[in-house]
Amino acid sequence: MGFDDLRSILLTERETGKLVQVSPDIFDRTHAEIAALLKKVYAIEDPLSDEARALIEETIAMKETMHELFSIRSRKILALTLMHAEGNYYDREEVKRMLPAERTMFEQIAADLAACQGALLKNEKQPLVAVPAPVASHPAAALTVATPTDTSDDDWESAYELASTEAGGAGEPSRDSPTPASDSPALMPHYLLVRVRADMDSFMGIDGRTYTLTRGDIVTLPERNAAVLSDRGIVMPILLPSCK
Repeated sequence: MGFDDLRSILLTERETGKLVQVSPDIFDRTHAEIAALLKKVYAIEDPLSDEARALIEETIAMKETMHELFSIRSRKILALTLMHAEGNYYDREEVKRMLPAERTMFEQIAADLAACQGALLKNEKQPLVAVPAPVASHPAAALTVATPTDTSDDDWESAYELASTEAGGAGEPSRDSPTPASDSPALMPHYLLVRVRADMDSFMGIDGRTYTLTRGDIVTLPERNAAVLSDRGIVMPILLPSCK
């Protein structure tokens, strides 16, 4: 699924008020194309080169187009669901054009609307549903990396621990955190903790994330991105002494 093909489908979906018939595997093929583009980015020695930038921009365009296609189709499906729940006429041929996941969403929302109508409009008593007790999450899951405005050298070690937890590459991964099956070890970048020395416009790292750097920030970056930015004097690696 190339970008031009996906864009053409999106434009058609925009122009018509009804769902467009699309291939059942359109989103799977788009994800595969995005993965192939990112693999090419990882293979480029300089992640900030023109070639890498062009591939990254194409990747971003593919993602944005896919998200917009999903958004437009979802709004159409929600409108059909409301018409169905209110007993109004709707084109059943559109239901046939839904993807399997979209059809499931349509049926679930329709069932929930019917249940809500019964409870609120018809005063039907709903069965009590047992609510499971909340399970305490791993303490590390609650940690986030705050963007510091005035960080001293004494704060680096704690910032390093928090950033390592977020990035998953600088420290020990949580045993409670499952490893996504789709992540290939060969494609997972290593991360470095750095201090930003100069502001920089937003850019996409080789890990697919978008970074916006502000002078004084302490952040984790993919190792290759950090190396290039360090050579240009934009960031400074933070080397912490190992505890013995």
